[in-house]
Amino acid sequence: MKKSTNRLTLVTMLSALILAFLSCEQKQKEETKDVAKEVIATSEAPEYFLLRPDVEKAYGYSHAVKIGNSIKVSGAVSMDDEGNPTAVGDIEQQMKNCYADLEKILTHFGCTFDDVIKEDIFTTDMAQMLEKSAYRAEIYKNGFPTGSWLEVKGLALPEFMVEIELEVHKP
Repeated sequence: MKKSTNRLTLVTMLSALILAFLSCEQKQKEETKDVAKEVIATSEAPEYFLLRPDVEKAYGYSHAVKIGNSIKVSGAVSMDDEGNPTAVGDIEQQMKNCYADLEKILTHFGCTFDDVIKEDIFTTDMAQMLEKSAYRAEIYKNGFPTGSWLEVKGLALPEFMVEIELEVHKP
C-alpha cells in the first residue's frame, strides 16, 4: 500500500511538473511570437528631392533624401538655378542664400528649421563666418541644432565661401 501511495504521489508530481513545463513552454512561444511581431519592420523606400535637377544631375547628387522620419540634406551653396555662383565675395549674402535654399527643401518635406537636428557649416573663411554668424539666430528661433563648423581650403567652386548641410528629423 505504501509503494502504491508513493508511486501515486510520484506520478502526480511528475504530471504537475510536465503541465507546468508545457504551460511555460506555451507562454514562451506566445512571447516569442509577440517579439517577432514587434521586430518585423517594413522597409521604406527613399524619397529623393532635387532642388535644381539639371545642376544636381550634372554634378551627380540629390539635394535631399528622406527615409522614414530622417532627412539628409546635401550642402547648400550660393548659386542660381543654372549653377552659377551668386553673391561672390559676400559671405553674409552667400549664407542667406544657402538658408533660403535650405528652407525650400524643408518646406518640400513639410518641415521647418525647428526640425533640424544637425547643421554642419563649411567655410573658406572662418573669421568672416564668425563675424556674420549672428544671422543664424533669425533662422533658429527655438534653439540651435548640433553640428560642426569647419574651415576648408576650398569648396566645389572657388567663388563659394560657405556650404551648409543639414540632418532633419520629421516628427
